[in-house]
Amino acid sequence: MRVTILAVGRLRAGPERTLIDDFLLRFDRTGRALGLGPAQVVEVEAKPGAGMAAEGVLQIARIPKDAWLCCLDERGELLPSPAFASRLDRWKDERRDAVFVIGGADGIDPSVRGRADLLLSFGPMVWPHMLVRVMLAEQLYRAATILSGGPYHRA
Repeated sequence: MRVTILAVGRLRAGPERTLIDDFLLRFDRTGRALGLGPAQVVEVEAKPGAGMAAEGVLQIARIPKDAWLCCLDERGELLPSPAFASRLDRWKDERRDAVFVIGGADGIDPSVRGRADLLLSFGPMVWPHMLVRVMLAEQLYRAATILSGGPYHRA
């Protein structure tokens, strides 16, 4: 199952980019034998004056028709890592693509959020969007190690 992190805004070179690239490379290596990956980050342009509706149009255009859609939203479900891994494992048997949407400064447009199969929260706090990318990439890698029986996740 191909995995896409669909995010608003551009991430420049720096520590966040390094972490994302590292975790997604680990995810690809670990997940390949499980049918997970490859993973990629797709960025759409932030539209500060036009708001989240304009960003939503750009996001919808980048979501494959039959993809599982997960929106990162502070009002979403709180899942422990093993439950997230289980969800990915189930999804990979049902569809070819999974897309994880990270909104811009104003959030995710209701037209995108309304299509989501899962609203996922990393807690009630609001996180910087660039850190959410890192956290999601790490959780994808963690899920792959859980499913493969690797030692990374200790619970």
